[in-house]
Amino acid sequence: MVIKILIVDDQAPIRQLVRGILSDEYQVLEAASGEEALQVAREEIPDLVIMDILMPGMDGLTACSQIKCHPVTSAIPVLVLTIIDYDLNRRFAENLGADGYITKPFTPDELRQAVAKHLNPAKI
Repeated sequence: MVIKILIVDDQAPIRQLVRGILSDEYQVLEAASGEEALQVAREEIPDLVIMDILMPGMDGLTACSQIKCHPVTSAIPVLVLTIIDYDLNRRFAENLGADGYITKPFTPDELRQAVAKHLNPAKI
């Protein structure tokens, strides 16, 4: 079974970095904005979304909330991937439905462990 992971970040180098770390094990989808993330999530139904917070237009927290509120995508785990490492932001992200929080910079092993932790065990 193919496991799909959607990476959402307005910075192409970050998307490329995450893709490089995960593409050997998973099918990696990309979106450059919150709006695009909602569209891709509803069309592709990924097994996991990795989402930046700070993006122009719809930010990652709003997109996370909308993913969690939509019946088609509500069960998809969302990991927030951000440079902002404040406890208040972490709690705010969790209140909006985020399932996990990874701060930049991160190591490849930290990212892989966070992904494995939040994927549905039945799909691994």
